[in-house]
Amino acid sequence: MDKIWVIMRKEWAEVFKNRFVLFTVAFLPLILVALPLILLQITGSSGDVSGLSATDMPARFSELCGEMSEGECAQYFLVSQFMLLFMLMPLAIPVTIASYSIVGEKTTRTLEPVLATPVTTLELLAGKALAAAIPGVSVTWLGFVVFAFGAQLIATSPAVVARLTDPLWLMAIFVVGPLLAIASVSVAVMISSRVNDPRVAEQLSMLVILPLLAAFFGQIAGFFFINERLILWMAVALVLIDTGLLAFATQLFQRETILTRWK
Repeated sequence: MDKIWVIMRKEWAEVFKNRFVLFTVAFLPLILVALPLILLQITGSSGDVSGLSATDMPARFSELCGEMSEGECAQYFLVSQFMLLFMLMPLAIPVTIASYSIVGEKTTRTLEPVLATPVTTLELLAGKALAAAIPGVSVTWLGFVVFAFGAQLIATSPAVVARLTDPLWLMAIFVVGPLLAIASVSVAVMISSRVNDPRVAEQLSMLVILPLLAAFFGQIAGFFFINERLILWMAVALVLIDTGLLAFATQLFQRETILTRWK
């Protein structure tokens, strides 16, 4: 763990010199937290959502509202769309950091000395993965806490506030979020170890967010809705996916090959 901690501190010292990384870490959570709070403020405690009623929402969504009134259900319908955007943060932020981790060291000529040290491949990748995942997961959790407290302070229905902190949201943010971060970091590290340009690594790694964006638009269109069962299946699937990706990333990272193939 001492070696991993040294690698993590080195990563943070190097990566956060990149302005794009700083922009992603600082402004993406700010925007994704501010938007639902602004929406809650606009709709107000009465649940007036500019004429939106139960008939304007997908029929299956009313099952998630339970005993909420029609206005509260409409308000919750709008705000619930941001759940997947909160899950976007532990995907996008670690990807930005991890995609720069290896190829960035290649361009700055610092990778070769690191690979020449007695640090094992597992320790090296673990340090880089944690250095990318921890900031993304931390700002996601912090953003959600700010969102939860902000929702209680502004004029909104108590029933809606209670739904925003129910097991569905908590599992999505505090369980599925870190699993998504691990998956995104694994993909980004694999890409970063195989390309020679930091910009190419960032662009290719960002493709990992496409499935979540597709789910976001699918939920808006009413094709499906996020519920406890779906979140649970997502968590189980991500555990299996993360295990496979981590094993594949470790096998793909060939220290000698990286040193000889890069010119």
